[in-house]
Amino acid sequence: MQQMAISKFKAQCLAVLEQVRRGRKAILITRFGRPVAEVVPPTVPRRAKDWMGSLRGTITLTGDLVAPAADEHDWEVLRS
Repeated sequence: MQQMAISKFKAQCLAVLEQVRRGRKAILITRFGRPVAEVVPPTVPRRAKDWMGSLRGTITLTGDLVAPAADEHDWEVLRS
């Protein structure tokens, strides 16, 4: 693991963070030779193997999906 003095980290913070992100290697920040913090790359979120069916079991069906939303007698277009 690479070590870096806290003063150098403070001066180059954004560049160091980008280096950790790209290189995927942690850096130990020290103050007077003693560890203060560790900058580690973020964990990569796992992607589902297949997104198809990922919402299975999350929907509740109520009523008839095929029937019209309103009664035929309420439709204006059929009255003429």
